Amino acid sequence: MILTSHHLDITGPLQFDYSDSSENRPVLKLNPYSWTKIANIIFLDAPVGTGFSYATAWRAYNSSDTSSATQTYEFLRKWLMSHPRFLTNPLYITGDSYSGVVVPIIVKEVYDGNEAGREPPMNLKGYVLGNPVTCEVKDISQRIPFGHKTALISDELYESTKKDCNGDYVNVDPTNGACLTDLEMVSKRLEKIYLAQILEPICNFMSPNHTRLKWSRSILEENIINVVSMPLQSRPWCRNYNYLYSYIWANDRNVQEALHIREGTKPEWDRCNESLSYTKDVLNSVVYHRYLSKTSLRALIYSGDHDMAIPYVGTLDWIRSLNLTLLGMWSPWFVGGQVAG
Repeated sequence: MILTSHHLDITGPLQFDYSDSSENRPVLKLNPYSWTKIANIIFLDAPVGTGFSYATAWRAYNSSDTSSATQTYEFLRKWLMSHPRFLTNPLYITGDSYSGVVVPIIVKEVYDGNEAGREPPMNLKGYVLGNPVTCEVKDISQRIPFGHKTALISDELYESTKKDCNGDYVNVDPTNGACLTDLEMVSKRLEKIYLAQILEPICNFMSPNHTRLKWSRSILEENIINVVSMPLQSRPWCRNYNYLYSYIWANDRNVQEALHIREGTKPEWDRCNESLSYTKDVLNSVVYHRYLSKTSLRALIYSGDHDMAIPYVGTLDWIRSLNLTLLGMWSPWFVGGQVAG
């Protein structure tokens, strides 16, 4: 059994059929790569307020990394007590992106609960994380070395920025003019790059074009292409187009009835709820990985090599800090004779 934050169109049994879908009529098809082919999966909306999850008291919407992890652990305990036939199933807890902070905390809570004899005993085997946030400051700083490795930033600019900023590209001394100048030049090199997938275009549906003047931690939220004003035939393909179908599908009354969503609990489903009162009280989750690495649990950490938002170079850096024994050398891997990573 797998507890995960992934959902429709990623690891779930269904995905949108984009070739047959129209603007207001998304069509679904079976996902041939769904994890449900090999596992029973709980898809969990967390923290409370995300997805279709809700609370009956406003104070319950005040959440944090640690409180959300505790709530997930309690949910899992109650769910397994209500569904005891799954207790013997191997349990893996998974997530991606910011789940990289919360999932290791959840895994530690489950592990410690087992060690303390809390009921029910869970058959915890390990955890899986994709492009995980671990320490936001370090993750963001690693975007510049990644940009250099992928030839988006020149050798000269990278060396100058590295020297002038002393390797810290986030907590910049406002009096360090040389560093600020370098970072502005870096920003100009990256302003038209979609950080989540550097080979894809940046698209936006709401705001007009604009030019970045200063380095910003919010670079991922910026946008270059205003696709609404472009003729349909000349619009670039954008990953954001795919998300539109999820809004139409999830807010359909028939869909919500089929999913047993309680009427009136959520006025509208939103893919990313930016209104949550959420406190990031764990600034670095490596301590949890270090703790778990001393147990018998298994861990799989994977990264997309074109993801600049949470670069693989930062992930490699904290994995190496665990001082684990290396069993195999770095090498490419293949699927059907095609290099895949």
